[in-house]
Amino acid sequence: EVQVVESGGGSVQAGGSLRLSCAASGFTFLDSDMGWYRQAPGNECELVATISSDGTTYYTNSVEGRFTISQDNAKNTVYLQMNSLKPEDTAAYYCAADIGHSWAGIWPSVVTGNLRKSGFDAWGQGTQVTVST
Repeated sequence: EVQVVESGGGSVQAGGSLRLSCAASGFTFLDSDMGWYRQAPGNECELVATISSDGTTYYTNSVEGRFTISQDNAKNTVYLQMNSLKPEDTAAYYCAADIGHSWAGIWPSVVTGNLRKSGFDAWGQGTQVTVST
C-alpha cells in the first residue's frame, strides 16, 4: 500500500523551530518527487516546498530562507526543517508524493477540493503546527 505518514508538528513560540518528518512506504522513494503543503483554517491548501528525485528543491516565497526540505533515502523519509517560525505559519501540514512524476516537478501552488483526488499518488493525514506570539 502506498502511504505517507507525517509527524513532528506541535506548538512553538514565534522565532522557534520545528522539524516535520514524512515517512513513506509502498513505493520506490528515491525515484519519486515529494513535497509539503499546508492549510490554515479558512484558507486554501498551499504549496510550501518540494524536492524532486534528482534533489532539486523549490520553496514558496513566504518560507524561502527559513524552511529547508531534505530527504533520507535510507529511511524513506522527507523532512521539513522550519526555523524562524511566524504566527502566519500556523496550519496543518501535509506531505504529498508524486511517484510517477505526473507534475514534472512543477507542483500546483494551490490544491482545492478533495486532496486525495488532486492528482497526487499519496497524501498524509496532516500534522498541526501552531505558532504563538
